[in-house]
Amino acid sequence: MATINDIQAFLDEKTAALEPRLIEIRRDIHSHPELAFQEVRTAGIVAAELARMGIEHRTGVGKTGVVGEIKGGRPGPTIAIRADMDALPIHEETGQAFASRIDGQMHACGHDIHTTTLLGAAEVLKELAPQLAGTIRLIFQPAEEVLEGAPAMIADGAADGLDLAIGFHNMPDMPVGEFGFVRGAALAASDRFDITVQGKSGHAAHPYAAVDPIVAAAHLLTQLQTVVSREQKAIHPCVVTVGMFQGGTTYNIIPERVALKGTVRTLHKEARDVAEQAIARLCQGLGEAMRVKVTLDYRRMVPSLMNDDSVMDPAIAAVTDHFGKPLLQREPSMGAEDFSAFADRVPSFHLLVGAGAPGRADRLHNAFYQPDEACIGLGVRALARIVTERLR
Repeated sequence: MATINDIQAFLDEKTAALEPRLIEIRRDIHSHPELAFQEVRTAGIVAAELARMGIEHRTGVGKTGVVGEIKGGRPGPTIAIRADMDALPIHEETGQAFASRIDGQMHACGHDIHTTTLLGAAEVLKELAPQLAGTIRLIFQPAEEVLEGAPAMIADGAADGLDLAIGFHNMPDMPVGEFGFVRGAALAASDRFDITVQGKSGHAAHPYAAVDPIVAAAHLLTQLQTVVSREQKAIHPCVVTVGMFQGGTTYNIIPERVALKGTVRTLHKEARDVAEQAIARLCQGLGEAMRVKVTLDYRRMVPSLMNDDSVMDPAIAAVTDHFGKPLLQREPSMGAEDFSAFADRVPSFHLLVGAGAPGRADRLHNAFYQPDEACIGLGVRALARIVTERLR
């Protein structure tokens, strides 16, 4: 029987025995990537594995998510571990034997790694459960890449009754075997905007008889950058990026309209509010100044991901104790992650798991991404140790 009194030896031995099977599952999921809210096959694998382990679970949470629960032997807090399952619309070019079999879809962010790691942690923690005080909720989440999966699962009750939550992400810019953390705001709030600038189409030779939406939209494009440089506090990071500027069809026609799409990233709530208000004001002013009609659709997606010291510090201590070396303290990123929707509700910590393979310089969202699969077993040990120490 597993004993919590010799937790390090148990976790190491149990995980080592599970690793070949976990790698097999990971490669199967990797070969069959599924985009946001299409993770039917992946969710089926997860549900089948949880059933095999004897873990109660429900499917169809947040459309294609799966939630399992492991009850400890004594009452205590409920802690969630969350893993995302969706892939990206990228054509894989790794040439690996288990490369994606679906053209134009790839696990280029390592969510196949995450799903498998949580399955491994589930199996380990199921065996330890009688000695733990509390409940472990296993959240297998869809649609992280579109920042909609966590809110959908929360709407279906995935966060109800939680006391704290743990998320994690593989990091190819950290060597496998290393773990990391960010104190405070770790990842940015992510918001989106769609802007339509409506003018009056006409002949390019007679612009006075038209209202040119391209010129107006070009002015707006440059004005949007003043949201960062002239409206935000210098110590409040903010990014405003227009990723699409589309209008017109040929050389000699002034088009009827121009469409812009963009994203706003901020770490502080004040900066988020300032950006939204400024963009709305600039759009309104453009209409008056340039004789165009401007329509703005501004959508707040997810808040910044805040690591809570009360969850993070014990987790860092648990991982440090298990592996015998300190974690790497990292800088915040202006990237976004919808685990922040859970962290906005309960105290949470987002663990960074080194996945960089020796001799490679991989990056996430890249067609050639090849994480070191050793990060799966290491992640299992780290997550299981964090939860075990919390629920002793």
